[in-house]
Amino acid sequence: MLFSWSGQPETSIDVFWWPGPEGWLNQHVFKVTSTAELVSQEFLYYLLRYLKPHFVAIARNKQTTGLGHVTKSDLKRLQVRVPVPDEQAAIVAVIKPLDDKIEQNRRTARTLEQLARAIFRAWFVDFAPVKAKAAGATSFPSMPQPTFDALPTTFTNTDIGPVPEGWEVKAIAKIATFLNGLALQKFPPRGDGSDLPVIKIAQLRKGSTTGSDWANADVAEQYVVNDRDLLFSWSGTLEAEFWFGGKGALNQHLFKVTSSHYPSWFCFLWIRQHLPWFRAIASSKATTMGHIKRGHLQEAQVVVPPSEFIRDANQILGTIFDLHAELMMESRKLGAMRDLLLPKLLSGEVRVNTLEGGTQ
Repeated sequence: MLFSWSGQPETSIDVFWWPGPEGWLNQHVFKVTSTAELVSQEFLYYLLRYLKPHFVAIARNKQTTGLGHVTKSDLKRLQVRVPVPDEQAAIVAVIKPLDDKIEQNRRTARTLEQLARAIFRAWFVDFAPVKAKAAGATSFPSMPQPTFDALPTTFTNTDIGPVPEGWEVKAIAKIATFLNGLALQKFPPRGDGSDLPVIKIAQLRKGSTTGSDWANADVAEQYVVNDRDLLFSWSGTLEAEFWFGGKGALNQHLFKVTSSHYPSWFCFLWIRQHLPWFRAIASSKATTMGHIKRGHLQEAQVVVPPSEFIRDANQILGTIFDLHAELMMESRKLGAMRDLLLPKLLSGEVRVNTLEGGTQ
């Protein structure tokens, strides 16, 4: 178990299990091991997770030079309630299955995305089915036969090299709209129940608005982010992800990417295809925060097949991303359930019936 005790409080102070591989422990991270005979390691993990808001508050109070931190002295001063071992085990038995299911969903979602990226690269980047047909193949793995039968067998030379005959080369800026977010400090929260969490780069990276700033609901509708929206951070840490963290407001340095002509997965996977190049451009900027410009979206070229091919591909890739979305949204609901139960269980507000396995 690791405890990152230094950094931006809302995003860096955290407790987590290290999944591997084996490595060296760096500074700013504690390795945490239970030394109390009657406190299990798993219960200690959930106890520290329960105390995370307290740790974040400590770090925020010390955030005078950009980074907050929690010291061992802070931990020694902290008094906590520890239930008897049977109740510890019962609490873990309630909460851990939720975490296990969330992790299983995330692994499955990652596998689905990897599968989609592999299919996309084979079909849209390497043109493997077209090359196979040109070489005399009569089918291609994972591709529906009618789709394969409609493929061309020749290529046309373009500025980016040969592409299948009848396919077009376009700038990535031509297949989607890239809406830049707002400076949301101009929309201070009112605290009237209608405020929106602000989605910044940090929220995009962790897929959650936990610990985010807030903006009032006067934000125009096009700047409101909902589940399954495609977001692309063009400054700082360049990332492209589908959002599953619930409704929020789009901050500057993020694009919301939409298209009226092409599926969202098509835009997403082409952005991902160009992401190494975009990151290289950003890292070359002699500034504290590298970035790309809209001109780079005009330079980034994509290959667009006929609409019939995209329609057929959507039957496969669209379905994969639908399954991916279902898993991610289920994980968010399970996480909300866990976060609701954990403080109630650890504070004693809800007690676990250790004899019958229920709660009361």
